[in-house]
Amino acid sequence: MHVCVIINKGSGTAGGQDQQARQAELTEAFTRRGVEASIVVASGDEIMREAQSALDETARGRFDAIVVGGGDGTVSTVVGVLAGGNTPLGVLPLGTLNHFAKDLGLPLDLGGAVDVIAAGHIRQVDVAEVNGRVFVNNSSIGLYADMVTDRDRQLNDTGRSKWPAMLVAGWRILRRFSRRRLSIRTEGWLKPCKTPFVFVGNNVYGLSLFNPGGRAALDRGELCLYVLDHRSPWGLLWMTIRAALGRLDQDRDFQKGSVRQVEIHSLAPVLRVSVDGEVITLRPPLLYRIRPKALSVFAPATAPDGERQAVGAVTVKAY
Repeated sequence: MHVCVIINKGSGTAGGQDQQARQAELTEAFTRRGVEASIVVASGDEIMREAQSALDETARGRFDAIVVGGGDGTVSTVVGVLAGGNTPLGVLPLGTLNHFAKDLGLPLDLGGAVDVIAAGHIRQVDVAEVNGRVFVNNSSIGLYADMVTDRDRQLNDTGRSKWPAMLVAGWRILRRFSRRRLSIRTEGWLKPCKTPFVFVGNNVYGLSLFNPGGRAALDRGELCLYVLDHRSPWGLLWMTIRAALGRLDQDRDFQKGSVRQVEIHSLAPVLRVSVDGEVITLRPPLLYRIRPKALSVFAPATAPDGERQAVGAVTVKAY
């Protein structure tokens, strides 16, 4: 097997390390397992260009697969290039949180992740997209996107580290608590509401205290929709406390559903949208849809599986 390995030099555990040492370590790890690796270190927009170049080389027979090393945002960028094709993707979890790798059941150590790629077992998993932008985990509008925007501004202006900046951002957003006016339609049903937070996940997310943000399956062909019901910052704060105590009531705190497509309209010229932890601005309407089994990915041979659940269709309009 000959693979192209694209590493985000600024992601999580890869950031700040000697790049030559990192490349030597990766090359040796793949060579020990009989895999020839051509390694590219990139950042920012270079990652998408390198992924497209590697895909072109794969079509010409140079590579058998493409491997990405970084966090969820980096993985999402490369998946955007590969989704819908037959080229398999390998994942090296070099980010901070690595949600996609965890839900896929990958080992989080470098050697274990390389073992999975070398073993060659491939799964077909779903991806989701909003206005053509692919994501592997989730997307949201409202509180979280506002918090990430504030956090990133602090990182640039004050030099705070990531987590302290996020705590400050959370407090500021709570004080400025705002809601979006929405009307949600499903199969002829229409209900207006105002919400501070809309969450769209690639497959169903659990919200239990001991498994926050985990998914039991990545191939059920459905979007997970949560619309937060709380009307005040104090209601939101009380919900957070109850979540910490293990008393989160999804029926009380959220409108929820498993859907195939979600459309969001707004009178605003642009909307701030979080996509796999990165904030972008998009022009409404926003069209979310699931793309069942659009990605081939190296994964452990024994992956979590479950029964397929029924899905429907939901239209969300904001004004």
